[in-house]
Amino acid sequence: MSAAWQSVLKLDSQRQTQFGSSDQLVQAIRAGADLRVGTAFRHNEHIDTSSQSQELIREVMDFRITYLLDDQWVAGIENLRMPVALPDGFGPRESMSFFLYNQDGHQAIARPFLDGQPAVGTPQICPVDDWPDMPKYHELESFDKNTNAPSSNFIYEFEYFEFMVRPSWREVFAHDCHGAATSGSLEALTEAFTGGAEVKIAVTGLCDDLQTDLPAIQHEVFIHLGACYYYTEQQLFMASANPVVRVQPAIPLGYRSCGWDFGWLLPRTDGYVARWLCDPYTLKFRKDTQQHAIRWFVSQ
Repeated sequence: MSAAWQSVLKLDSQRQTQFGSSDQLVQAIRAGADLRVGTAFRHNEHIDTSSQSQELIREVMDFRITYLLDDQWVAGIENLRMPVALPDGFGPRESMSFFLYNQDGHQAIARPFLDGQPAVGTPQICPVDDWPDMPKYHELESFDKNTNAPSSNFIYEFEYFEFMVRPSWREVFAHDCHGAATSGSLEALTEAFTGGAEVKIAVTGLCDDLQTDLPAIQHEVFIHLGACYYYTEQQLFMASANPVVRVQPAIPLGYRSCGWDFGWLLPRTDGYVARWLCDPYTLKFRKDTQQHAIRWFVSQ
């Protein structure tokens, strides 16, 4: 992809705007841009509080799942990360690290364990810990401790938060939940994909079935696609999507007990979306289908 990364919003450690604006970030994500967030922290404040090292560590995280909530709020989720133990390797238990960042610096983590150890807890709201050794870490909510999928919402006072976007995508086709075209053309999508372009989608209402006890929030979830297929006689395009983390929509976005899951999708241009979703507490998969309006993007 030829487009350069652009810094569109930077917050200080107290999450106050230093430059750019949330409007710029929203506009970029709405147009399909990729998202990375840069931060910085001290080794003995964040990694090893017993260490004497005050070395500054810079981090840039990729958020390959992005949410646009109510057409005004951006959040991103890391969908491919496992826990790391800097500077030498990985954390003590096999799991995913579904870190979640909001445009205002609110953060969250969900960690489904993959090692098969038996869980002794049940899903529930849990007491918030004080974390006295990490004064810059403020746990706001905690859920499901001692289950297979603990999660929490928090704020860590990084030195800064820098939201960077790469506007490398062009919207070429959109349709409603029944597959009726609303803009662009299927031909433009198939021509680009046949020529080697990458494909990305924005699915409207992907997490509607998680909105069980909160006011419904309109949302789009942006997901990269892998293998793509075009049935030339039926004129039907479909793809195998990269893994997605689904979260009950809210502003700011965060995890809740039994309010999230993860899995894989197969979307089609007739609005059909096959879902293979994993319950993070049991690691049991289920299959179903939904109909969704989708916007289709190709790499430039």
